[in-house]
Amino acid sequence: MKILVCIKQVPDMESKFKVAASGTWYDDSDLAWRMNEYDEYAIEQAVQLKEQVGDSDLTVLCIGPQRVKETMKKALAMGCDRGLHVADDNSHQKDPFEIASMIAEFARNKGFDLIFTGMQSQDRGSAQVGVLVAELLNLPSISTIVDFTFAGGRVSAKRELEGGLKARVSCATPALVTCQLGLNTPRYPTLPNIMKAKKKELLSVEVSELLKVEARQETGKIYFPEKKAGGLVLEGDVNDLADQLIQILKDKTAVLA
Repeated sequence: MKILVCIKQVPDMESKFKVAASGTWYDDSDLAWRMNEYDEYAIEQAVQLKEQVGDSDLTVLCIGPQRVKETMKKALAMGCDRGLHVADDNSHQKDPFEIASMIAEFARNKGFDLIFTGMQSQDRGSAQVGVLVAELLNLPSISTIVDFTFAGGRVSAKRELEGGLKARVSCATPALVTCQLGLNTPRYPTLPNIMKAKKKELLSVEVSELLKVEARQETGKIYFPEKKAGGLVLEGDVNDLADQLIQILKDKTAVLA
């Protein structure tokens, strides 16, 4: 079985963020970096499947500058067999369609039986890349999975819906799934596996080899939400409160003008 898992390197969410001079992304000069949390669950599920099936090959793909290789090494230490780094110093400027198209361009005609991605990234949070990859490759996809089983060439997954509901969905492989938090318990790389990871294949290709499309979206501006004044709490008799509220609406808004 051939398996592909796609990951992203993101800033530590405890970092102190500030808007970059461009005004369209955050300043990354003083940030600590880590693997996107959703992708850790994708890697763990991919490794579990590899261990279940046996005789499998698991590739991890990551797009970004040279620093993302450190995150990829963690994926290799968790159990991935090889890595493909798409070298792109401007990956943060790519929209979800461009990112998905590069993954699809790499995966096309390589015979992957299953592709795993995180549900979304912690920085951009579009939740589009995984399902776009499936669409570009004409594959069935199951998004936001919180339970996963594989048997007889079919995936059976429980996906999270709105309002706390869950849906059980199945499909034949090849297929793609996007992984939600809580799907499993990601393993910590052991020291022996960290040492083994240093000897695993980690290839790099230039972004120009895989990017064949133009962007569909453009970031106009990124900014922090404006701080607003606190609310006004009214107390007292209900009839008096109604009169006070009506007066406030007349004085402060145009609702009753």
